[in-house]
Amino acid sequence: MDRTIASISTNNIGTSAINIVRITGPEAIEIVSQIFSNKKLKDAPSHTIHYGYIKEEEEIIDEVLVMLMRAPKTYTMEDMVEINCHGGYVVTTKILELLLTHGANLAEPGEFTKKAFLNGRINMLEAESVSDILNAKTTAQSQMAIKGLTGKTTKLITDLREKMVSLLSNIEVNIDYPEYTDELQITKENITPVLNEIEQTLKKIIEESKNGELIKNGIKIAIVGKPNVGKSSLLNALLEEEKAIVTDISGTTRDIVEGSIIYKGVVFSFLDTAGIRETEDIVEKIGVEKSKKLMEESDLTILVLNNNETITEEEKAWIKMMEKKEGIIFINKQDLESHLEKVETSIPMIYGIAKEQKGIEELKEKIIDLFGLKDLGNKDLSYLSNARQIALAKESLLSIQHAKEENQKETPIDMLAIDIRSAWENLGKIIGEYYEEELVDNIFSKFCLGK
Repeated sequence: MDRTIASISTNNIGTSAINIVRITGPEAIEIVSQIFSNKKLKDAPSHTIHYGYIKEEEEIIDEVLVMLMRAPKTYTMEDMVEINCHGGYVVTTKILELLLTHGANLAEPGEFTKKAFLNGRINMLEAESVSDILNAKTTAQSQMAIKGLTGKTTKLITDLREKMVSLLSNIEVNIDYPEYTDELQITKENITPVLNEIEQTLKKIIEESKNGELIKNGIKIAIVGKPNVGKSSLLNALLEEEKAIVTDISGTTRDIVEGSIIYKGVVFSFLDTAGIRETEDIVEKIGVEKSKKLMEESDLTILVLNNNETITEEEKAWIKMMEKKEGIIFINKQDLESHLEKVETSIPMIYGIAKEQKGIEELKEKIIDLFGLKDLGNKDLSYLSNARQIALAKESLLSIQHAKEENQKETPIDMLAIDIRSAWENLGKIIGEYYEEELVDNIFSKFCLGK
């Protein structure tokens, strides 16, 4: 925490009109003063901008604007200086080199935000939202991250923790100070509705956060089917580009062909797989095995059937498998004579002609509908959005449910406090009230340099 760190904060060094080199820590102002021509910097008030030159001894390196921000009203809550220089690669790296030569340490990925977290400027959930904002590819991803950064998602967690701590406080008072009759006497009857309320809130957060994961990571969609049913044509139609090779020869797609689009604020990541069939071709066999694995790992499977052919037993087997998770059947080649008998299944079906873009818009709408992602612009996107946060919320839910079960068994109230405290602590880990150093290092190592 005593390290004074420096880094280039601008992406695409050498192609920007302006670059920013930032430095923070107890020696930040002193170090910059040693290489800045404007000697008034040391005594200048906070949040001011100063014109001058960065110099190496008497040689001018660049004409710059220097922004001075004094602790604690900074991103890291430490003294911070940002040097706005010209965008050339040589100039920018030379300024960073001078800062390091005069005593600064090169910042590790995410170290500026790590300092902000460790100094109490932001909590863990807000810190992870900073990373999400930087990586956002859609408006929905950006909006969700901003909700996390501005504290709206944090409030969901802190409100729950306040209910739990109030319950725990009453239990402790009842146990340690039974003579205080003014305090609420915690019994099986009056603890039940509170536990029920906490359980329902946690369930709602977890359920809605499934959308958060989909918005953040996109929907992984495997396109499967027999060879030559039109899988590659469907992929090309969805992507509106010639991504996959399309021929009349069975087994053309030997490996996985990938492509992504953004549709109504959601990323669709499509995987056109090798045709699923029995084959003696070693390379094609490997492709088929990959297809089966990807189908299991995907969020959604689109099974393509050929309207011009009768359905096979193998395709019927795939339909049965798909009924266990989200799936859509796309019946292709509607321009040809139909030989496909009626398929008895609850899986939604879309009819179209992939090569002519028919049925494609309906297919995209069905995907949005299946995952409940309609009208994202009108939704409150205050979700937990990564596996770590959701796993901790699920652990909290299990603890509350266990407390409810024990309460029904006439377990002493003070024993229930163990489960309630566990739930409270796990929610605290989401926002960083409790954390392990190794976890913190891992989270911030995924940030970009300079952030």
